[in-house]
Amino acid sequence: MCLGIPGRVIGPIDGYGHQLALVDVAGVQRKINIGLLDDGPLPPGSWVLIHMGFALERVDPAGAERALNGLELMGQPQQPNDEPAG
Repeated sequence: MCLGIPGRVIGPIDGYGHQLALVDVAGVQRKINIGLLDDGPLPPGSWVLIHMGFALERVDPAGAERALNGLELMGQPQQPNDEPAG
């Protein structure tokens, strides 16, 4: 799995050769390029991992939750007793 932000597909955007979709990312609707996904239609409600405006991978709801939890964990400050990774 890539490092990406999970988003839930709202639907396709007409007029862009089926390359763009409207995706809910943390409550914000964004235009996302879905042209790199070549495994069939992307129905509303599908989850994708997004990097730099491109959907790179389809994920199930559990995979989206894991990605979101990982992003939240990376954003937490290090505790005084934590040793640096390395």
